[in-house]
Amino acid sequence: MDILGYSSSGWLPSALYLFLLLILGLRAKGSVDSPLFAGLVQAGIFLALLVHGIELHDSVFTDQGFVFGFAQDLSLIAWVGLAFYWFQSWFLPISSLRWMALLFACACTLLPNLFPGTLISPKAVSDPWFKGHFIVATIAVGLLSLAAMHALLMSVQDRALHRQFAFVPNSRAAHWLEELPPLMTMESLLFNLLYVGFALLTLTVFSGLLFSQALFGKPFIFDHKTIFALISWFLFVSLLIARWRVGLRGRAAIRWVLSAYTALLLAYVGSRFVLEVILQRA
Repeated sequence: MDILGYSSSGWLPSALYLFLLLILGLRAKGSVDSPLFAGLVQAGIFLALLVHGIELHDSVFTDQGFVFGFAQDLSLIAWVGLAFYWFQSWFLPISSLRWMALLFACACTLLPNLFPGTLISPKAVSDPWFKGHFIVATIAVGLLSLAAMHALLMSVQDRALHRQFAFVPNSRAAHWLEELPPLMTMESLLFNLLYVGFALLTLTVFSGLLFSQALFGKPFIFDHKTIFALISWFLFVSLLIARWRVGLRGRAAIRWVLSAYTALLLAYVGSRFVLEVILQRA
């Protein structure tokens, strides 16, 4: 596709992710990964991430300028989330999370081919302040998106343990659930994601507030995007304080994570979606 710098190679990351999903789907039900199989899958994920990352960079930072939209935002979020999973999977037994991370990445990489985004600024590509802000913001939202998906998975796992969800015995869903790490490990990984994601979100929000003129060429405007970003920031900081002071955990922590992430999604992806798809405005 040749819209604002896009080419037909935009479909390649989706094809690679789909191929990996098919390989994992053909694996015998309930079987344990051999070291060779696990290594090949890790290599395949790394290759897909590399191709996805190059395609994202070339389609966002184009010759015409900075091209962006809600579809590119979701694709970047998926890339960051899968990259973090890939890195963590070398140290933690979280191979059962591959399906979720790969499926999300496969779906999100299709979107920029359907919604090519808009030319936001012809000058931002060469602005180091903007590039730094954009990279930090992308990593922050990507990690917090992965944390939200992780929280949803913990909710399913918790309800299954309390027999509130019923799965067909010996089904793929039942085996997949049994392969998940214990809830304590899952919770530890969740807060690792939150600590790093929140630190980067803090840098993103306040760099945007303090350097709005340098970053975007206009003074700070207190709009709906800023309001939702600040609401999300206050919810996340309240969650982490409650975790530190009273040891907040379990379902209460999961609900708090999902509420904070909903506000964050409305601030970033939601605002672009409304402008591009609903209002049909650049």
